[in-house]
Parts: sequence; C-alpha cells; structure tokens
Amino acid sequence: MARQEKEIPVYIFMGFLESGKTTFVKETLLDRQFTDGEKTLLLVCEDGEEEYDEKALKAENIDIEYIDEQQLNTEHLLDLQEQYKPKQVIIEYNGMWKLDRIFEIRVPKGWTVVQVLSFVNAETFDVYMNNMKATMIEQVNSADMVIFNRCDENSRRSEWRRSIKAVNRRAQIIFEMKDGSVAQDENSEEDLPYDVKADVIELEEEDFGIWYVDAAEIPERYVGKKIHFKAMVFKPKQYGKNLFVPGRFAMTCCADDITFVGYKCYYDGAKNLIDRQWVDVTAVIKKEYYPDFQGDGPVLYAEKVSLTSPAEEEVVYFS
Repeated sequence: MARQEKEIPVYIFMGFLESGKTTFVKETLLDRQFTDGEKTLLLVCEDGEEEYDEKALKAENIDIEYIDEQQLNTEHLLDLQEQYKPKQVIIEYNGMWKLDRIFEIRVPKGWTVVQVLSFVNAETFDVYMNNMKATMIEQVNSADMVIFNRCDENSRRSEWRRSIKAVNRRAQIIFEMKDGSVAQDENSEEDLPYDVKADVIELEEEDFGIWYVDAAEIPERYVGKKIHFKAMVFKPKQYGKNLFVPGRFAMTCCADDITFVGYKCYYDGAKNLIDRQWVDVTAVIKKEYYPDFQGDGPVLYAEKVSLTSPAEEEVVYFS
C-alpha cells in the first residue's frame, strides 16, 4: 500500500546545549499556542537540561519522539509520519550534528522547511566562536532568525550582529535580556569605528569589513555620502568596461573560508585597471537594484581612483 503524502510545514530549532532552544520550544508550544491545536509532531534530537512535560504536550495535540542521528533518515521519518499523521513538524536539532544532514536527506514528499531558528547563549557565544567557529557559523548561516538570549548590559550586541550578518545577510537578529525582555536595536552610528557624519567617511584599512556589512544592512545610512578607502581591484567578466569592484578578502568563518567582498563601482577609467591592483578610492555611495540583495543595495560612483601600496593585512574581518 502506498504511503499517504501530505503537505507538512517543518520548523527547525537549532543551537548548542544550554542555548535556550528547549525553553523556547516549550514556551512556543504550550504558552503561546503556536500549534493552534493542530496535530503536531515534535522531534527531539538531543537530551538537554530542560525536559518536556509529555502530558502537557499531549493535551495540546502534540506528540514527541526522541531520535538519534542514525534515525534521521527518510524511512524513519516516513514511519513517524504514518504513525502520528502530523499536520506540522517541529525539529529540535542537535547542535553537534552537521546541519547539512537534515537538508540533504530525502525527506518525505510534502515536508517543507518553512522556518529555521538558531538560538545562541550570549554567555558562551565568544567561547564557541573562538574555539568552534566553523560549527557556530554553520548554526547561523541557514537561519531565518537568530536569537541571542541571556544578554546583559555588557553584551557586545553590535559586534555580534555584524558577525552574523557577515555570513547571513537575511537573518533577523533578536537579543533577549536575562529578564526575558527584548533589547532595543542598538545598531547605531555611535557603534561604528568611523564617523558617518563626516564630509568624507574615512575608512581605516581594518574597517572595510565592518563598513561592508553595515552598508548591506542599512544602505540608507550611507546614500549620498562620500567615502575614502583602500581596496583591491576585481573586474568580473560580466561587468562593462566602466565598472569594477574595489574590495577586500574577508574571513567569514575560518582560514579555509575566505571570500572577496565589495560593491560595484562605476568609474570611467576602470578599463585601465588590472585585477589585484591596490587602489585608493574616493566615491559617492548610492543605492540601486542589486541581484545579490534581491532588491536595492549600495553602489559606488568613483570621483577619484589612484594606484597605491598594498594594505598592511590582506584579509579583513567583520568585527
């Protein structure tokens, strides 16, 4: 007999142990009535500090199954679908499992990942970034929303925001304080290492990555402003003779994950430039449609471009 196929939305909650994801799942399912009484299957992929009240879940029409890594396969998911016949699925994913696994397996037809939330313990974020950066980045680069919890007045929220936006531009980022309140967005001009109100924004060599991320997130902050910086030339083949990209190599994750970042720049003398030359650029920032942004994004109109010496450090960072 053929198995029944249904359209089933899947929500994935990610995070390391003690990241707060179990607490959030419990609050979402029980206190906030996220499921609205519909038949829901909760798949738990690790044993955390917080435990679920299975009777309370059952009262809300929620079934819970604990699975190990070997059970995360198509056949087992099909068996669970047949057993519980859920209208939606919530997966509390194990932070130490490779995230690719859940996206690469052939999930039952109709299972569609509609939202990925990543939870971060603000008290341990720096430790994980310093010691397990690749794993931490994997936790956030596919997330639709990143929730930092246990924040306090000393949390470096602006710096953390930039580090997430560097690898996942579309993610919504929320900072939750220890008392449960949501912190106001502090992504302000005062947090930047350069003066955006100056007649000409002067970027130090090490500040290029910070500007790149901030301009991507808040292009309105820079529209009409003049900027001066040092960069390397990149001339994509698809660009016309009056376009180039003045940018820098940036480390987004680890030494093996370095990419070139920058915004396209209109310049009549671009045809005379050569890839990997170092240039001193003075340009006006405007905003135009950008395929990479699926909308408007920053572009540069150069007023002056001259050859210069290489930067002291070839690679820049985002914090």
